[in-house]
Amino acid sequence: MKTLKNKLQTDLRRRVALEAASLLYTSQEKEYKQAKLKAAETLGARILPSNLEIAEALDKIADEKEGSSRQELLIQMRKEALQIMQTIKNFHPKLIGSVWRGTIHKNSDIDIVTFSQDHKPIYTKLKESNFKITKTEWLSVTKKGKKETSFHIYIVLPSNNEAEIIVKNIEKKDSPEKCEIYGDKMTGLDYPQLQKLLKEKPTQKFVPNR
Repeated sequence: MKTLKNKLQTDLRRRVALEAASLLYTSQEKEYKQAKLKAAETLGARILPSNLEIAEALDKIADEKEGSSRQELLIQMRKEALQIMQTIKNFHPKLIGSVWRGTIHKNSDIDIVTFSQDHKPIYTKLKESNFKITKTEWLSVTKKGKKETSFHIYIVLPSNNEAEIIVKNIEKKDSPEKCEIYGDKMTGLDYPQLQKLLKEKPTQKFVPNR
């Protein structure tokens, strides 16, 4: 009886993860937390999958729906990231997010984190290099009881791919954050590392082995 109950719970958990991944893939939800809560409500479930389970389901959906074009898009977005990072390479840029991980899908954007005492030189450099800036904003999050603020610059590239450049305090440069999805450190790729990757293994994934 216990084995059957465990199997039913595992199946339901998998269904909730798949539903949450579908909501993220179709951009009906933007955040993992909201996606899993809505998926559980839709399926009448109390069981919530982990972010990792949802990420794996999302990866599978993207592979099934996009096929080989997904790898082509990944290479393109990594090349675009390199161009952006080359422009602001004096500000310690690192490629993070799904373009770093290699888990992108058709609605993914490029995430680059930079480190500086002042966001204005980075904004100016991007503007002078003719990147189309669509929006800027300050965002705050509370981590371990401490409030952290960062400046975000959003740009649209000629390909219509979008990028978000995050400017953090220089003090954060050597303290990579823990990933809320995979549980590892978000080390990302700096400019030389990304340059080397594109020459040697342009579609390599950076996800922990289970």
